[in-house]
Amino acid sequence: MKLINEKGKLFGIINVVDLIIVIMIIAMVGAVATKVLGSKVQSAVAPQVECTMEVCIIGTAPRLLKEIERQDLVGERLVSGNEYMSAYIEDVWFEDYVTQAVRDDGIIVNAVDPSKKDVIVKIKCQVAKGTASPKIGSQELRAGRTYIVKTQTFECNGTIRYVDIAEE
Repeated sequence: MKLINEKGKLFGIINVVDLIIVIMIIAMVGAVATKVLGSKVQSAVAPQVECTMEVCIIGTAPRLLKEIERQDLVGERLVSGNEYMSAYIEDVWFEDYVTQAVRDDGIIVNAVDPSKKDVIVKIKCQVAKGTASPKIGSQELRAGRTYIVKTQTFECNGTIRYVDIAEE
């Protein structure tokens, strides 16, 4: 028995061109399904645990401090791209912004800035249990990384101070 017969059929059953087209259609359907349903399938399969993190927006100017107070960000959901995430701001508070200054005698000392403050944003979310790279949207959650705190009406860069993932 020939692999391809005189009519161009593979094993005498299906045309080679038709087989290639069927394989391409199956691959495209699989790719679209993975893109559309991938995160939903992953979250349904992987158990979720609570994650808490703090982001510090260092040396925030007074005009932005007033806007943060005015908006009262507590309870706001985070946004990634054009989608709401299953993460929210649990708490926001201000801490003194400490900077280094040089005294007249040349000694460097820590000094509290009279107008700027550090803004601390506590965020809660759900992440897959045991994941090596916990994320909110496309941003990885690791202490020391830059993180964009973004809600519907607020966006600012900060640095992640700590990440705590529950061990449930």
